[in-house]
Amino acid sequence: MKSLRLKLMAAALAGLAAGACAQPAPESYTAETTYTKLVKQYPFIAVASREVPATVEALRDITYISHGTRALQLDLYLPKARAGKQLPGIVLVHGGGWRTGVRANFAPMAIRMAERGYAAATVSYRLSPEAPYPAAIHDVKAALRWMRAHAAQYGIDPQRIAVGGGSAGGQIASLVGVTGGLGRFDPGAASGTSAGTASSAAQAIVNIDGLSDFTSEAARKYEDAPAKQPSSAGAWFGGRYAEKAALWRDASPTFYVNAHTPPILFIGSAQTRFAVGREAMIAKMDAAGVPSRVLLLPETPHSFWLFDPWLAPTVEATVRFLDEHMRGGEGKQDAGSPAP
Repeated sequence: MKSLRLKLMAAALAGLAAGACAQPAPESYTAETTYTKLVKQYPFIAVASREVPATVEALRDITYISHGTRALQLDLYLPKARAGKQLPGIVLVHGGGWRTGVRANFAPMAIRMAERGYAAATVSYRLSPEAPYPAAIHDVKAALRWMRAHAAQYGIDPQRIAVGGGSAGGQIASLVGVTGGLGRFDPGAASGTSAGTASSAAQAIVNIDGLSDFTSEAARKYEDAPAKQPSSAGAWFGGRYAEKAALWRDASPTFYVNAHTPPILFIGSAQTRFAVGREAMIAKMDAAGVPSRVLLLPETPHSFWLFDPWLAPTVEATVRFLDEHMRGGEGKQDAGSPAP
C-alpha cells in the first residue's frame, strides 16, 4: 500500500511538472536576450557596457520598500566627485511588458547619467505575475519617496528628481509622473516613516518608447489582440479591454494632463506601435502650457537604449532636457493632477 501511495504521488508530481512545462514563464527581457533577436538585422550594435568607471560610485541592492517579506531593491549610481554639491536625480524604470525584465537593463544609462553629474537609481518593482496593476505604480512612487527621504545622505537635491523608463517602464514612469498628488496611486505615502512622509512627485518625465494611451484602437490592435491570451497588458490589468476598460483607461497617462503636469521628454524608436497616444498627449500638454520635447531615432528597433550606438544620443537628450527643466530646483514637487 505504501509503495502504491508513493507511485501515485510521483505520478501527480510528474503531471504538475508537465503542466508547468506546457505553460513556460515569459523569457526574461534583458539586453542579452534582446541582442540575439536584433543582431541579424542590426549587425553593428553592441550591448551597452555595465562596467562602472572610476569616476562613478555604484551602491547596489538597497531595499527601498518591503511588502511583507518581499524586499524591493534599487541600485544607485553617483558621481564620485560630489563634495558639497546637490545632485539632480532620476529614477529609471526597466521595461519587459509589465511581466518580466530586470533593473540591470538600465545600468548603462544610469552609469552615464552619473558621469554627467546625476544621481541615477535603477529600480525593481512588482511585475504582473506577482502583483497586477497598479502595484508597479505604487512601487515606483515609493522609490521616488525613498530617494527624496535619503537626499541628504547621498547629496541629492530633493527639489530636482525626475522619473524615466523604457517600453513598459516608459509608460510606468509617465503615469507615475503625471499622477502626482493623487493619493490612490500612492498608498504608501504618509505612512509615518521618513520615506512615507516624503513627496513622490517628479519634476520631469522621460518616456522612452512607452505607450501614452491604452484605450485607442491603434494600441488595442497590439495590446489586446485575440491571438494573445492574455496579452502583456491584459495580464497586467487582469483582463482584456472589454472586461477591464476602466483599468485600461486608468493606466493611460494622456488622461491626466493638466497645467501642473511635469515637463516630458519623449524619445522614440522607428517602431510606430510604441508611439501610440504620444501626439494626442503632446497636444493636451501644449494646450495646458506644459513643455515637451520629442526625439525620434530613425531606423531603430524597440529597446534601442540597451545598445550602442543609440545609448549615447538617448543620454545626451535626457541630460539636456533635465538640465533645462530642473535647473535651480524649479520643479513642481507639489504638483497635483485631476482624476481622469
